Amino acid sequence: MAAGEPGDLGGYYFRFLPQKTFQCLSTPETTSRLRQWSMLGRVAAQAFGFDQTFQAYRKDDFVMAFFKDPNVIPNLKLLSDSSGQWTTLGTEVKKIEAINVPCTQLSMSFFNRLHDEDIVRDNGHIVKCLDSFCDPFPISDELRKMLLVEDSEKYEVFSRPDREEFLFCLFKHLCLGGALCQYEDVLHPYLETTKLLYKDLVRMVLACATLRQRVTNRHFLTSLWIRSSVMFMFYTTLTVWGKCLNRFFQVIYFDIVLFTNF
Repeated sequence: MAAGEPGDLGGYYFRFLPQKTFQCLSTPETTSRLRQWSMLGRVAAQAFGFDQTFQAYRKDDFVMAFFKDPNVIPNLKLLSDSSGQWTTLGTEVKKIEAINVPCTQLSMSFFNRLHDEDIVRDNGHIVKCLDSFCDPFPISDELRKMLLVEDSEKYEVFSRPDREEFLFCLFKHLCLGGALCQYEDVLHPYLETTKLLYKDLVRMVLACATLRQRVTNRHFLTSLWIRSSVMFMFYTTLTVWGKCLNRFFQVIYFDIVLFTNF
């Protein structure tokens, strides 16, 4: 098969889109915070386009075609668990697991319950707790306890579906940080950085929804948001493969506006 030709798994054709940049990762304020949280250089977002309408019932074929595509193999960045350096996929994947990560939350009011449940004080300061440990993370406040300790009284503040939301996943990663993370005493930096990343990563979905608003119906909007979750369906799988859960995240961003042939 010649480079760039579609494979035999549904005929999907992918192309790397290096011209699509994510400004949220390069602003001075975000860079400073990522450095403080020991995440600078361990966060990456890449864009890939594809040429056919995504069908949810064929998600496994779609994902396998992605990892076998000759435009993906030399360009998809992975963080090496052994060296801590970025490398490329470099070879075909033999087995995949596709997990949908929904991104239906559109407001940061999603996190207001942190104040309602006394995890964060009215002045924005995070409530402290007795020091404990949840391998590999030290826990010294109610926020990290809520994120990590399943038998804590605050854990159910966010339900299982809430915790599967991409917005929550971003927030959790930023709060936990890397190996040498310097934790925040107040909530605002976590929320603001989460908002910046989330808005930048889902902006194409919102643009598409706006453009089609006058000619669409409820069914289309529902299918649109199902498609939006495709952008992040590799998130959990790649993190597990990296054997460094909650230490970094990688987002595969698809240009879902371009459904027609290139």
